[in-house]
Amino acid sequence: MMRTAAQTAAMMAVLTLGTKFLGFLREVFLAGFFGTSPVTDAYVMAGAIPGILFAGVFTSMSVSYMPLFSDIMEREGRDSGNRFTSQAITLSAGIAALCAVLGIIFADQLVSIFAAGFEGETAALTAFYLRITFSYIVFNAGAGLLESYLQYNGTFLKPVLAGYLQSGFVLVAIVASALLDYRLLALGLLIGTILRTLALVVFAVQRGFSWDASGKISEAAKTIVALAIPVFIGSTVNQVNTFVDKMLASGLAQGSVSALNYGYLLINMITTLTITVVVTIIYPKLTRSRSALEDEGFNRASTAGFAVALIISTPCALGAMLYSEPVIRMVYERGAFDRASTELTVGAFGFYALGLVFVAVNALLVKIFYARQDMKTPVIAGAAAALTNIALNLALVGPLQQRGLALATSIAAFVNTAALFVLLRKKHPEVRVVESSAKTAKILAAALASVAVSWPVYIGLGRLANLHVFVSLGAAVAAAASAYLLLLHFLKIEELSLLGDLVRRRESR
Repeated sequence: MMRTAAQTAAMMAVLTLGTKFLGFLREVFLAGFFGTSPVTDAYVMAGAIPGILFAGVFTSMSVSYMPLFSDIMEREGRDSGNRFTSQAITLSAGIAALCAVLGIIFADQLVSIFAAGFEGETAALTAFYLRITFSYIVFNAGAGLLESYLQYNGTFLKPVLAGYLQSGFVLVAIVASALLDYRLLALGLLIGTILRTLALVVFAVQRGFSWDASGKISEAAKTIVALAIPVFIGSTVNQVNTFVDKMLASGLAQGSVSALNYGYLLINMITTLTITVVVTIIYPKLTRSRSALEDEGFNRASTAGFAVALIISTPCALGAMLYSEPVIRMVYERGAFDRASTELTVGAFGFYALGLVFVAVNALLVKIFYARQDMKTPVIAGAAAALTNIALNLALVGPLQQRGLALATSIAAFVNTAALFVLLRKKHPEVRVVESSAKTAKILAAALASVAVSWPVYIGLGRLANLHVFVSLGAAVAAAASAYLLLLHFLKIEELSLLGDLVRRRESR
């Protein structure tokens, strides 16, 4: 059975929502069993350190792989494409293995640097977890390239399904560690990643991939490493900013690291369900259009991606800021996650939400640069954002505590997006991202009006009917969504149909 790209996007959103639901269930179980305790702080930090040091490099290699793979497929065909993919995986996995060994050997030193506020048993537990979490980057290195291979070949849904294996096993490990021994907690990340990678191998073989064991690494494969260096710097700004938040939070009151993590996870879910789905489908189209020198197709992909990202992320950001307290209560407040934990998390969540739209648009803009094989220009914007984040972190952490760290991250995201727009106009004036300022203004106005309409519904039901917060919040969201759809229709704003008009490729199940 065949499906259009718009149907694929809808299915991806549903399946991704399911994956995120498993992820949230995991965090809810983690919060319920361990709260904002030293165990949670150690687990969160041990998961973050490998990502900030090395995992971004391999994500960057998979991003750099796509335009090079597209050129090879267009010029030389599938056999050459499979050979290139095999060499890229070998190279990436080899680099990852070296990084993992270094991380395992120097785990104690890394904790003393990146979590200087951790002492005694908390620091020792973080180092123990870290030796486990460093191992999974070897499998992540290959998984990222396999996902890119599948997406280029029109398979978008199966990589999402592979994520169910990882999220599900991590959830099992949390329950098992709570019942048996908390030191088992990090094993879920390692084993879950292995299962996800094995599933991706099976899916890639089904789509025509065959391993080429030729020993010599081609120049094209080596080029991935050269391209990945600037991609890594430019594409991991949000990751760097988030980690800087956690590092400074480790010196605040106990539970501050966990509070930032819980708040960011909610924001990350919204971002994943919006821009990640859009960019995942659009990026192969961008690379193909660039390889075929189809500038008009490239611009259609860019403008449609921007419109869809803005339509979805803007009301989500406004709603997250307005309803930050009831959302945190509804999602997390149970078991060891008490009222004090809620108060710590609410402020971080609200200030992270302030930058949600900028994070979403930034992700699209960066991929536009990468599709044109311009890997260096986003580094400039990334450097400006990173410096902004560090300066504001130091200025705001004192008066606002963890809330100031989240606010600094959001402002840095705005700086990054603004710089990317300026640089795109300067370096690639032929590229069009914003279809019209009038349409953008209409989308923003519709989002603001619809969220404003929802507030009286929430307050009225809460006070007059004395309903549970879940019911009141659900009714408010339904009111906002209904008003938003009506306003978009009245203003003649296209929604996800833009994506269907944009990408004509189909994929088979």
